[in-house]
Amino acid sequence: MALLLPLLSGLLFGLGLVVSGMADPAKVLNFLDVAGTWDPSLAFVMGGAVIVATIGFRRALRQPHPWVAPRFHMPTARQIDARVIFGPAIFGIGWGLSGICPGPALTSLTLGAPGVLVFVPAMFAGMALARWLAGRSHPSTAQGTDALKTRP
Repeated sequence: MALLLPLLSGLLFGLGLVVSGMADPAKVLNFLDVAGTWDPSLAFVMGGAVIVATIGFRRALRQPHPWVAPRFHMPTARQIDARVIFGPAIFGIGWGLSGICPGPALTSLTLGAPGVLVFVPAMFAGMALARWLAGRSHPSTAQGTDALKTRP
């Protein structure tokens, strides 16, 4: 059961990405091209996702613990530092150049899209590099233990 719920959640998420068009890099690039061939349809997809996530998180956090874990793990870091600025900036630049972000990239692997076959290994290499760099400067952040607080 502990693996079944995450698997079903991931499959539902992937299906939503495909149905909404988020797995299509051309559609994403058209959404990001506000000065050219702008396609606002993904704004409705993201707006709907924000509404569903807000309701879901509010309901879930009222529970004493998650269904498949003994406790919640909540971030406690509040400071804005270079990682908070440059990480999302690099993510946004990559998304804008390729039209692909991590969730849709993994979903698109099943479709065998050629660009994704290059993007996903590069994404994992970038994640490994970021973890390695974080471990060199702050050993505790490499494991993610300093920014998580356990909620009883």
